[in-house]
Amino acid sequence: MLPAEIIRAKRLGQALGDAQVEAFVRGLVDRSWSDSQVAALAMAICLRGMGRAETVALTRAMTASGAVLDWSRAALPGPVVDKHSTGGVGDKVSLLLAPIVAACGGVLPMVSGRGLGHTGGTLDKLEALPGYRVAPPRRVLQQVLRTAGCAIVGASARVAPADRRLYAIRDVTATVESVPLITASILSKKLAAGVHALVMDVKAGNGAFCATPDEARTLAASLVEVAGGAGLPTRALVTDMNQCLGTTAGNALEVQECLDVLRGAAREPRLLALTLALSAQLLDLAGLADGVEDGERRARAALDSGAAAERFARMVAGLGGPADVFAWRPAPAPLVRPLPAPRDGVLAAMDTRALGLAIIALGGGRARPGAPIDARVGVSRVRPLGSRVRAGEPLLLVHAAGEDDWAAVQPALAAALSVQEGVEDGGSEGGYHPAPLIVDSVA
Repeated sequence: MLPAEIIRAKRLGQALGDAQVEAFVRGLVDRSWSDSQVAALAMAICLRGMGRAETVALTRAMTASGAVLDWSRAALPGPVVDKHSTGGVGDKVSLLLAPIVAACGGVLPMVSGRGLGHTGGTLDKLEALPGYRVAPPRRVLQQVLRTAGCAIVGASARVAPADRRLYAIRDVTATVESVPLITASILSKKLAAGVHALVMDVKAGNGAFCATPDEARTLAASLVEVAGGAGLPTRALVTDMNQCLGTTAGNALEVQECLDVLRGAAREPRLLALTLALSAQLLDLAGLADGVEDGERRARAALDSGAAAERFARMVAGLGGPADVFAWRPAPAPLVRPLPAPRDGVLAAMDTRALGLAIIALGGGRARPGAPIDARVGVSRVRPLGSRVRAGEPLLLVHAAGEDDWAAVQPALAAALSVQEGVEDGGSEGGYHPAPLIVDSVA
């Protein structure tokens, strides 16, 4: 069980046994493995891979490295379920799905994260709401789950501490891009949260970690298979991230868009369709619907009736946010400027990653760990791909803290949105063909 021998075995492409994996995870937690040894094994795994049994063993060991929540004595009103996305730009589905599924009988202690790279973070969005607590005491969390059915919070330092250290080292050693390590990282935290069913949204496209559908399918299959091997029923949808999801990106702007969706004021079709599709899969998997079609019908009814909005309002108030969240309005950014279309034509392509990076440059994300975030900034009224525009019409609105920030991001945003002449919209023959929203499903 010497670290060097375990590293050597994986470097040679050998499968690690359960005892070797457990020794590695113990070393992560008690720091008997040095940073260099952890980095060496992470690189060996990145290059040599891990089989299904190895990845299940790693997931289970990282889950057991800290506290594992048990909801059996909490008197919760339904099955404990969850949803996870691999991240994107404008991805605000969690804020909608949690109250929808709660209104249909599920209970979601949703452990979410902060922004990573060019992708936005659910916790950062919710902290745009004054007073919202992402780290409530256990008794408060349980009370909110009983009354609202959902609580979107951050992970405790006691949950999967092995993953916390391993990820920090992977982040600075170019070993993030490993399907087994990504799988174990995601699932260890979900298993530690005590959930009984999970739906995954695995993004594919230029705004996602997985650039191609094939890469996303590989990750989705790994997540579903390893979760099943660890005892967590899981389904995955592979979905498009070649454009902003919804009409906004930026923390307070995205919360406002979600409030508009919940109360029926405005519902962007792609955001609505994906939210309902993921909700339907989760309701069916948890036994709260008679099939996926019935799950979508129930999810839509919860949204249209206002039941989901009521659940969201209870969650926000219970976690210290505004007592009437639907009366809340975000503080506006000091400067709002349109990004004009350069010519007549069709919005045919979007560099979604560049869009996310521009929001970070505006102050809406972190360029370094612990940096403050300006919740006011971002983009709104983002046109969907395939939109026909005239020269000078806005492709989106930029919300900035001042003229200097606007000037700094304007060239990058202009380059990120491609308007082509002589292209028909609407998927006409020989013209623009939008990518399907849901590329594949893995069960």
